Amino acid sequence: MSAGAVIMMLIAILIVWGGLVLAIIQLRRHPDPGPDPEEEAIPHAE
Repeated sequence: MSAGAVIMMLIAILIVWGGLVLAIIQLRRHPDPGPDPEEEAIPHAE
């Protein structure tokens, strides 16, 4: 592999894994709220 290919591969790896790490940090700081209790009390029409 050429030096340019290795550099591009490293950049791609950093983008993918960096995005994963940032997503995990974001979810730890602001977790998704659970289901709304009012929505659970309403029966769904089938």
